[in-house]
Amino acid sequence: MPAGGFPASSALLSGMEFEAKITPMVITTCVTAATGGLMFGYDIGISGGVSSMEDFQREFFPTVLHKRRENKRSNYCRYDNQGLQLFTSSLYLAALVSTLFASYTTRRRGRRATMRIAGAFFIVGAIFNGAARNLGMLIVGRILLGCGVGFANQAIPLFLSEVAPTTIRGGLNSLFQLNITIGILFASLVNYGTNKYLLVERQPCFAYFSTINITGVHAYTHTNNRFLTSCRIHPWGWRLSLFLAGFPAVLFTLGTLFMVDTPNSLIERGRQEEGKVVLKKIRGTDNVDPEFNEILEASRIAHDIKRPFHNLLQRCNRPLLMITILIQMFQQLSGINAIMFYAPVLLTTLGFKTEASLYSAVITGAVNVLSTFVSMYTVDRVGRQMLLLDGGVQMLLSLVAMAVVMRTKVTDRSDDLDHDWAIMVVVIICNFVSSFAWSWGPLGWLIPSEIFPLETRSVGQSISVCTNMLFTFVFAQVFLSMLCHLKSFIFVFSSVCVAIMSLFVIFFLPETNNIPMEEMAERVWKQHWFWKRFMNDGGDNHDVTRERTPSIMSLFS
Repeated sequence: MPAGGFPASSALLSGMEFEAKITPMVITTCVTAATGGLMFGYDIGISGGVSSMEDFQREFFPTVLHKRRENKRSNYCRYDNQGLQLFTSSLYLAALVSTLFASYTTRRRGRRATMRIAGAFFIVGAIFNGAARNLGMLIVGRILLGCGVGFANQAIPLFLSEVAPTTIRGGLNSLFQLNITIGILFASLVNYGTNKYLLVERQPCFAYFSTINITGVHAYTHTNNRFLTSCRIHPWGWRLSLFLAGFPAVLFTLGTLFMVDTPNSLIERGRQEEGKVVLKKIRGTDNVDPEFNEILEASRIAHDIKRPFHNLLQRCNRPLLMITILIQMFQQLSGINAIMFYAPVLLTTLGFKTEASLYSAVITGAVNVLSTFVSMYTVDRVGRQMLLLDGGVQMLLSLVAMAVVMRTKVTDRSDDLDHDWAIMVVVIICNFVSSFAWSWGPLGWLIPSEIFPLETRSVGQSISVCTNMLFTFVFAQVFLSMLCHLKSFIFVFSSVCVAIMSLFVIFFLPETNNIPMEEMAERVWKQHWFWKRFMNDGGDNHDVTRERTPSIMSLFS
């Protein structure tokens, strides 16, 4: 018997209805898959906090620590170090390359198998990072984590979009972004804890003080010759931060052992009967023939495609390709990674002490999580376009305000920011993060995962992840250098990018809300004032042997 559930509004498809219920199996499966976002989020959040820890800098980047202490260089240039930036950015370069391999496993081995591979990469990478003895070992660990990011980000958004009923596809897909934000918050809490204090019970206390290197004892009490001391986790707090990346990885990997693959993936790989059984279970009804036949036809077309990357360059697929590339590019140029990667470093530059900067990063992470719930609730109600535009306006105002504060209140040699202005900076950053978290954050992953037809869906998602990781890598590698040279104007640059991407949404991004994935071409792209010129009903849409690969200059021909 199919799993029970409560009815969801049926999606109309070419005069037919796709009957679907929101079943417990759909919810539990999507929640489990989305926990992969915890791994990605933790790695985003952990790098900036660890980079600001003196013990970590002493171990791997002593020149950065020396620059901080001598206080002779500009505040904006304290962390301008290519090795330190490589520690953060190497993960995303590895993710970019691994996505190309993940596209193959997603298509040939399934979404579930690809997620398992991602979990294994994350576990091994966390072990390497936590046990690192030199910079080379540290970078190898980051590369392994990057491979996990590449495989996870390739498979999870596809999995969520294919399993979810059409009417709540946006909300369930946003679970991935929600878990990314939870991972960032968890990383911020870990960084704050490992940099602060740990209660340790020792006996006798005085002998302990004389043999252990304790940096900063706050208090002790005497009870039956036992002393409760408060001391820094020194000098291995950063190792604990990096080791704990394995926790969400183990959680995710165990979850994948109990998941089913998507009907689309099973049918595409020739397992039609199994795919139909799974479709009945996740839809909560036996009446799945219309949707099954639609997937079966899409699978037949997909099997005719021998070179899917080549097919993606055909004229009819160019709107999807351009939308995907531009969305991912704009998402990174918005300046979000300047906040999420380097929040503690950025706040230290603005005059915050290390502990205060990590605490502020925790506040930012909490706002990030709460705001993602807004997207989950509204994305299938008000649509993608409205959220992107509202978020863009709010982000633009925040970036302009941040540029003004940095220009007027932060000098090259200022050591502290006034209390009131420090609160203002945290509020501005929280406002920016909030607007991103319910707009460009989740929708940057949702839209590319839902617009491609089955025959190019896997490679389309691969292009999406590759583009995201390419710009993430570049931005992570150059941000601290840009901060050193551009100073407050780095936020002016981001504000201009946000204005441009908002205009792009108005004129070139059609609404995809409540449109079945296999009907996007007819109901979205062929109806759009600009993109419809690329769509045709000719028979060569899927014939990759008769069309030469178009050049970039002929993209809009």
